[in-house]
Amino acid sequence: MADKPKKLRSTDWFGGEGKNAFMHRSWMKNQGLPADQFDGRPVIGICNTWSELTPCNAHLRDIAERVKRGVYEAGGFPLEFPVMSLGESNLRPTAMLFRNLASMDVEESIRANPIDGVVLLVGCDKTTPALLMGAASCDIPAITVSGGPMLNGDYRGQKIGSGTHVWRVFEDVKAGKISTADALAAEQGQSRSPGHCMTMGTASTMASMVEALGIGMTDNAALPAVDARRRVLAQMAGRRIVDMVRQDVKMSKILTRDAFENAIRVNGAIGGSTNAVIHLIAIAGRLGVELSLDDWDRLGRDVPTIVDLMPSGRFLMEDFCYAGGLKVVMRALAEKGLLHLDAMTVTGETVGQIVRDVPNYNPEVIRGFDNPLTEHGGIAVLRGNLCPQGAVLKPSAASEHLMRHRGRAVVFENIEHYHARVDDPALDIDENCVMVLKNCGPKGYPGMAEVGNMGLPTKVLKKGITDMVRISDARMSGTAYGTVVLHTAPEAAMGGPLALVRDGDMIELDVPARRLHLEVSDAELAERRKSWVPPQPPQGGGYQRLYVDHVLQADRGCDLDFLVGKRGADVPRHSH
Repeated sequence: MADKPKKLRSTDWFGGEGKNAFMHRSWMKNQGLPADQFDGRPVIGICNTWSELTPCNAHLRDIAERVKRGVYEAGGFPLEFPVMSLGESNLRPTAMLFRNLASMDVEESIRANPIDGVVLLVGCDKTTPALLMGAASCDIPAITVSGGPMLNGDYRGQKIGSGTHVWRVFEDVKAGKISTADALAAEQGQSRSPGHCMTMGTASTMASMVEALGIGMTDNAALPAVDARRRVLAQMAGRRIVDMVRQDVKMSKILTRDAFENAIRVNGAIGGSTNAVIHLIAIAGRLGVELSLDDWDRLGRDVPTIVDLMPSGRFLMEDFCYAGGLKVVMRALAEKGLLHLDAMTVTGETVGQIVRDVPNYNPEVIRGFDNPLTEHGGIAVLRGNLCPQGAVLKPSAASEHLMRHRGRAVVFENIEHYHARVDDPALDIDENCVMVLKNCGPKGYPGMAEVGNMGLPTKVLKKGITDMVRISDARMSGTAYGTVVLHTAPEAAMGGPLALVRDGDMIELDVPARRLHLEVSDAELAERRKSWVPPQPPQGGGYQRLYVDHVLQADRGCDLDFLVGKRGADVPRHSH
């Protein structure tokens, strides 16, 4: 660890006997703070995404209080502050549209205030990358504390998973297997405690990435939101961040290239969300760490999925916790030589020290490498004339019989066209077709909504078919499943090849060969391009205009081009 820093950032605000320090301390004292709070102890910002409009994060006020206890115990001075809260369940058109905006909120809040270190309180999936991106741009000591998953869903004696069973239940309604009343009866059973989705969706995936990267405390990934140990973890994070400030352990010392490589392999082993690809590339970009789609395929391709959780498997996050959590998965990877064991974590221990001799309490939930859920997990990165900058697919959530498939394209020009057309009895479609959705990428939607896992046509569902090949420039929820090709880059709204696909075109998907090919000649595509007209964004001004003008494509993390890079925490000193 590094030596003690020469001076705390907060000293520029609160230190000394000058006029500026007088004013800063005086205004803060209107909250009833004693004078010794300003005696040079580290100021710890608690960056809170609490909001009652973000149900996954609605319990974070209590978590913040636990962090404060730990900060006080370690001799620090905790100050809580709010930032924009991103809840995928309510926020329209999609929380992803605002991830970069929230990261700007975090970055500027940290830089502009007397903060020496920060604890990032996150929950719903976009809050995790947003806060990590913003803090990384400042590169100060930081620990991320996730709010934890909900308890297992329970409905009429069976486990149900948040998100995952939404798709399954309403596909059963469309197929006539169950009534709408039966479907609606599952609402409360699916969400029966505070916390984020308890499937291995994007929220659970990103909580796991926090632990795998070493930027969170041990067991951050799986402890349920209502488990008392989640509060203990928060309190210990409060203690630890004070030590990190004193030792000057900045984010860049934790989030190294080795840490990102560890996280990619962990993502494969847990059957993590495709959204992690975009988020980790964006976080790495803020720190100047090179990370690409090719890294995802190279590092994760041969990693089996050994965690048997929905949407890929059977169990839920509560079961994962009781089986031993993420450190069990990391031990299994370590034993195969697939982790950088000397990577440092915010706990003060290396990855190797944390995972050594960790027991697995339930081999059904966390399987061995000799009995994987999916032999080749990870994220498959596809290339071809339909996606020259890449596309992704999650093998553990796909159907084996569709991993090599050739079919006729049925094209939806946008999500509205899909909704208007998909259940038209006259639509010429069967299970052998390939559903293609355009103009739902970063610029096209805008915000790249989670609509890539298009529901199948009713006429197909009624035949008992549960999966078809689907291709789009959109994302899908980490709680979703199916043989779904996502993040096709460049997107249709940019004039990518996806924009030129027409009904009846033949498309070949070969996941083992990592190939996605549109069987249309270059000459014909050039002719079609002559008549292509770029779609107009739905809004002409405000943040959405800024986003559309500056967002990078999915293969580069969908960050805004001017936000990439580490700017540090220095700020001009203002004199009154």
